[in-house]
Amino acid sequence: MQILGQLGFFDLTARYDALSQKGDPLEHLAQHIPWARFRQTLEKSLARSKRPKGGRPPFDAVLMFKVLVLQALYNLSDDQTEYQIRDRLSFMRFLGLDLHQRIPDAKTIWLFRETLAQAGVVDTLFTQFDTYLAGQGLQARGGQLIDASLIPVPKQRNTREENAMVKAGECPADWEAQPAKRRQKDTEARWTKKHGVSHFGYKNHVNVDKRHKLIRRYTVSDAGVHDSQVLEEVLQSQAAGRDVWADAAYRSDEIEIQLKKRNLRSRIQYKSYRNKPLTAKQTQTNQRRSRIRARVEHVFGHHVMAMGGKLIRTIGRVRAIAKIGLKNLTYNFQRFLVLTAAAGGQTA
Repeated sequence: MQILGQLGFFDLTARYDALSQKGDPLEHLAQHIPWARFRQTLEKSLARSKRPKGGRPPFDAVLMFKVLVLQALYNLSDDQTEYQIRDRLSFMRFLGLDLHQRIPDAKTIWLFRETLAQAGVVDTLFTQFDTYLAGQGLQARGGQLIDASLIPVPKQRNTREENAMVKAGECPADWEAQPAKRRQKDTEARWTKKHGVSHFGYKNHVNVDKRHKLIRRYTVSDAGVHDSQVLEEVLQSQAAGRDVWADAAYRSDEIEIQLKKRNLRSRIQYKSYRNKPLTAKQTQTNQRRSRIRARVEHVFGHHVMAMGGKLIRTIGRVRAIAKIGLKNLTYNFQRFLVLTAAAGGQTA
């Protein structure tokens, strides 16, 4: 006998069919991303973790990875992720869960992400998918678009003296005396100013290929690091394209020399200086280069408009690297679906 209000098997099937007819984006993500390719890397990192023996069996590693992808896709906290999995049929179908199955709670989600973060596994997963993209004919081509985006974290309400000590690599005495308070203090994020507005957090430095608009390399720094200081970390070889586009923040004699040594062509925008404005020719060149360089801004715009914004709720650089890496990887998942749909849906 079916309890009043309880979904039966055929009711659930009808609901899922209705979701498919409405174009559930998670259904396409579940079907066309090669999730099984990540299993060995995920299970290897979990095998090294210090999970206590006994108790309930752990959740499947790929299922938990997909949970983190949902977090990155909708910018959800751990508690909200647990709630939304319980509440949304599209989330449950994406994870392959039935109504009667156990749901990972917020603590389980945190522990899984923490394990991946401490092991530095997210970068490995990102590289694995980039290799898969190449196998699908989506190698980096056309040139390299370089840029960085500020990633805010919850602001620290510190005094000037506390901030000075943190910047000097010291820990205020009252923080040491209050471990709970110390755990909530991010001593690795930094303040910076952009267009006169103060920002606190980190930076997501990316290399996006011109042809496919996929993120090919990324690195994470605190917000106080100048964009040009990490250019070397995100550059690729000339196989990805000899032309390198970037805004004027990256222009310097040192960088121009560096690019020439790597046999790369600078398409970095010209910079004006006090008492030395741009010439008419340089202005025209900047306008041409800006139209191409703007493609990298579309990536960051997607993070904001389609993925719930850039704010991350983490403490410390290691966790920030994992969160930002998952955001970049999830963007590539979505971009891959767009590219393969445009090519007639030829996916593996």
